[in-house]
Amino acid sequence: MTLQTEFEFTLPMGFVDREGNLHKQGTMRLATAMDEITPLSDMRVQSNDAYLVIILLARVITSLGSLRQINTGVIENLFAADLAFLQEFYRQINEKGKTTVEVICPHCDQPHEVDLADLGGEL
Repeated sequence: MTLQTEFEFTLPMGFVDREGNLHKQGTMRLATAMDEITPLSDMRVQSNDAYLVIILLARVITSLGSLRQINTGVIENLFAADLAFLQEFYRQINEKGKTTVEVICPHCDQPHEVDLADLGGEL
C-alpha cells in the first residue's frame, strides 16, 4: 500500500492571471509540520491571523494550470469561492487523507460519497 501525498482539484471559479488566462486545474500536496509551523513566524500572520491560510496554501499547492510558481500573490488574488474551496480541500486531505466526503441525499435520505476534487468545477 502506498500513501497518496498529492491530490488533484478543480477550482469552482478559477484564477485569472495578468494576461487574462484562466487556471482551474491544480494539485495540492499533504502538509508537513513545517508547513504549518513556518508561517507562524511571518510578520503578515503576526499582524493578521487570517493571513495564515494564504501562506499555507501557497506552500502546499504544487500546481495551478500553467502557472510556473504558486506564491502568496496568486493565493491573495483568488476569488473568495476558490479560497473557501481550497481551505475545505486542505482540511479534507490533511485530516482524512482523501478527497471524498459522505453526504446525505436530500431526496432519498441515503448516504453517498462525493469527491471534492470533482465538485470544484460544478459549484
